[in-house]
Amino acid sequence: MSLNDELTAVQRCLDDLVRSVVRLEQRVGSGDLEIRRVRTDADHLRESVALLRESAPPERPKPVMVPIPDAPYDSSLWADAEDEGLGARDRGAP
Repeated sequence: MSLNDELTAVQRCLDDLVRSVVRLEQRVGSGDLEIRRVRTDADHLRESVALLRESAPPERPKPVMVPIPDAPYDSSLWADAEDEGLGARDRGAP
């Protein structure tokens, strides 16, 4: 999972949490200190995730896979090339 996917999943969970806190607040009442703390904590979590999303590095595109054929290369491509590190064809290796 990418970082963006993870942050989106966290955001979805926090949205569910906030909805649940609102429903709980309606049942318990908004004047209770504990429910206000829970609501405030949930709001702080949402703000923190938003800041984390803003500071996250941009995602790099996935590299494109280049297929390499199994067939041997055309040897005429290297007809006049030397074998690297071994010297010329007509001379022996050091």
